[in-house]
Amino acid sequence: MKYPNLEKLVDIIAVLRSENGCAWDRAQTHRTLRPNMIEEAYEAVDAIDDDDVANLREELGDVLLQVVLHSQIAKDSGEFDIEDVAKELSDKLIHRHPHVFGTTEVHSTQDIIDNWDKLKKEEKTYRKSVLDGISKSQSALMSAQKISKKVVKVGFEWDSVESLKECIKSEYKEFEEAVESGDKERMEDEMGDIFFATVNLARWYKIDAEQALLGANKKFTKRFKKMEEIKEKPLEEYTYDEFNDLWKRAKLEVED
Repeated sequence: MKYPNLEKLVDIIAVLRSENGCAWDRAQTHRTLRPNMIEEAYEAVDAIDDDDVANLREELGDVLLQVVLHSQIAKDSGEFDIEDVAKELSDKLIHRHPHVFGTTEVHSTQDIIDNWDKLKKEEKTYRKSVLDGISKSQSALMSAQKISKKVVKVGFEWDSVESLKECIKSEYKEFEEAVESGDKERMEDEMGDIFFATVNLARWYKIDAEQALLGANKKFTKRFKKMEEIKEKPLEEYTYDEFNDLWKRAKLEVED
């Protein structure tokens, strides 16, 4: 037995889902566990961002729990089991790495990526649109980034970064016109166009928009907490100018 603890985990989940197991585990379905899958994945990402190896080990265990539990639920319904999941993944990895498991020659990382996309397209012949297969559950920012990258691969791209910047300026102008009209629905629509165009600007410069915004969120949080730490009265009593001065002080005292 090469991975005894992995097999032990599969057996434990089977017992928990059995008639004499845990009532909570038996009651779970793919849909009831949906929030857990998302939450555990994000907690693992937090551990990665914090360079917390011990916590990452634990969080990866929680992600693995979701995989094994979903597989057991499917097995109980006669659909598939963890072995089927592992086989399908193994077959896919071998097929998509012909430069490792076959005779295909590659000369760069880009060759590997291009070959992966080509093989993936061959596998999923049921997809008719370039945009088919994009997750509907991921964040809007990540989705916009994925859409942008997909359409660019077939040539749908601005002719220059300057034209892209002009597009963003145009979207801001249209948003201002919507604000003047007082039409909230139109304002939301135009704000969405600003976001989407800005994601494309990030992509143009090979910046991960999701990571950029996460970084901005983290930076703002650190600075605001420093404001709370150095404030001389309740924040609710600060004027705009006082807030501005406090923010500047916080920026100087916090390392980004």
